[in-house]
Amino acid sequence: MKTVFEHIEQVKGKPHHIRKRVAFTVAAGGALGIALVWLVGSISTGTFALKSTSFADAMQQAPVITTTNSPAGLAGAAAALENRNAPAHIEIVDTTPVTAPPTEQTTLPF
Repeated sequence: MKTVFEHIEQVKGKPHHIRKRVAFTVAAGGALGIALVWLVGSISTGTFALKSTSFADAMQQAPVITTTNSPAGLAGAAAALENRNAPAHIEIVDTTPVTAPPTEQTTLPF
């Protein structure tokens, strides 16, 4: 049985198209081996499984952010302070989220 170094020396003596075929075969075999190890590891740990949620379900669980549009912008909010020397503060007001009726999925033709 030949060692790896003897096999490499034998392949060096072959024509260029044979050497390219051997190099491609070795590279493809190595990539396939890595892919199989990754696939088996992912399946055995359960990380390969996809969750059965849709984008719409994920978006309904997102927090609702409510803003108001004022023509004065941020300067108008600063001018609305009663005491201009008071420290700035943020007030969080809990509101009930408004849910939109479910919509049909749109299929975009390409």
